[in-house]
Amino acid sequence: MEFRDKQAIYMQIADYFGNNIMQELWQADEKVPSVRQLAIDLEVNPNTVMRTYTHLQETGVIYNKRGIGYFVSPNAKAILIDMIKQQFIEIELPEFYRKMELIGLTFKDLEEMFKKWKLNMQSDENINKNK
Repeated sequence: MEFRDKQAIYMQIADYFGNNIMQELWQADEKVPSVRQLAIDLEVNPNTVMRTYTHLQETGVIYNKRGIGYFVSPNAKAILIDMIKQQFIEIELPEFYRKMELIGLTFKDLEEMFKKWKLNMQSDENINKNK
């Protein structure tokens, strides 16, 4: 895993967890890698991984079975969707609106672009199904 400078490593690891859960690579109630194993796999300090696990446990994304390990919470995906949505609304959307205003992009323009994008996505899905 390549870490970026602009975000804390433990949060980047949390994003990694989120991606695995959102893509359904890790299912509800499935055991996740141990702190030691993930630290080895990602080549980071175990304390950094523990900080990630603490954060994810506090947000309800994972839970701990004492002596057994950490598991994906049954409602982890819903929690992650809410968190991602909130981050998008509070951080990314205001910047997006600013850029729209700067370049004169309208919501009608966006609607047309979104329709084209969606058609392309559906087309790509159909191609992948037929392979």
